[in-house]
Formats: sequence, C-alpha cells, structure tokens
Amino acid sequence: AQPPMPSWGRMLFDAQTRMVVAPWMAIFPGMAIVVTVLGLNLLGDGIADILDPKSRRQR
Repeated sequence: AQPPMPSWGRMLFDAQTRMVVAPWMAIFPGMAIVVTVLGLNLLGDGIADILDPKSRRQR
C-alpha cells in the first residue's frame, strides 16, 4: 500500500480532532497557507506592475 501524500490541507483536516490538546497542529499549516497565498498575491501584483507600468497608482 502506498503511504498517504503529506499536504497542508490533510494536516489541517487531521488536526481538527486535536484542536483542544494540540492547537499547533493546525496553526502551523494554516500559517504556511496564509504566508504562501499572500506571497503569491504580492508576487502577482509586482509582476503586473512590471508588465504594465501605466497601471501604477499615483502616490
């Protein structure tokens, strides 16, 4: 049998039953997801600014 594939989503799913005794099992994968999404969002905004400099906001 093949071992289960580790993923942040699976870690969060498995941590649901242990939230009271081990909240860090959900906190760390959740933080990793948030940091990844925010980082990719900022990267996408930066690339959009580079490719279309006219769309930059005047400050």
